[in-house]
Amino acid sequence: MQIPGHLLEGNDASWRVNLDRREGEVLKDLLPRAAFQFASQRIMLLVPCLLACLAFTSTAYAAEFKCPKKNGQFEDPSQCDKYYDCDEGVATVKLCPDGLVFDPLNRKINKCDQPYNVDCGDRIELQPPKSTHLCPRRNGFFADPDETICNVFYNCIEGEPTKSTCPTGLHFDEYSGTCVWPDSAGRQNCGSEQDQQKLADGFTCPKTQTATEHGQTVAHPVYAHPEDCQKFYVCLNGVTPREQGCSTGEVYNEESQKCDSPENVPGCEDWFKDAKEEAPKAGGGKRKSRRRRQAVNLQ
Repeated sequence: MQIPGHLLEGNDASWRVNLDRREGEVLKDLLPRAAFQFASQRIMLLVPCLLACLAFTSTAYAAEFKCPKKNGQFEDPSQCDKYYDCDEGVATVKLCPDGLVFDPLNRKINKCDQPYNVDCGDRIELQPPKSTHLCPRRNGFFADPDETICNVFYNCIEGEPTKSTCPTGLHFDEYSGTCVWPDSAGRQNCGSEQDQQKLADGFTCPKTQTATEHGQTVAHPVYAHPEDCQKFYVCLNGVTPREQGCSTGEVYNEESQKCDSPENVPGCEDWFKDAKEEAPKAGGGKRKSRRRRQAVNLQ
């Protein structure tokens, strides 16, 4: 540090104190700067080394892979979201966006797809997840983190979730990425009493699905009333019960699942025989017991 010339003369004690103080401040300022510059220089030296190491590792993996064809994209034998991009026989290692997996059968240029659309087979390994709030991986369809909420799911795109709700009575299934019937989803801790809607007479929709003779699921199954030949129940989306009734003079036919003439429905032939009676005594008892047994079997 240079000392001003006019201060060199004499023995000014106050000047020496000020000078000592300034030297201390300068040293306090210089030491952190020097340490920061030293660390910065070392980091700048390490960055190229790290990049070179990563490039070497990627090149080493690619060098082990033999391109089946000169050009094209080919799956990694063990990791489902990793693939090799071959250009003139030279392979480059690439990864699908987090949450997607590589589909070698996909004819699109971008062969990365949702896991439920791809058969990974023995390629069971995946890159480490880059989780965000509500998104276990950055891309994909995921169930609500609350296991008791089974009808809500999130569509995650680059870590940004969009909330969606299944139609009434359906649960989200991560394996198919769609909303399905509760017994198909097979999820635990949901589909409990809060999902079971009950009518005043105690009827609730059976939990099991109803299918046609061709095996197709019936969206709104219909069930006979256990005591009244003229009435029947419709389960909207298989969950929400609604009581319905046939027109006067008709009864519900379980076989055809339509309103029909009483003489065509065993046990309900005399349902309207005497309009003054609340219900027929003859035949009504038979229909009653049969419908009750069916209702029990459907539960």
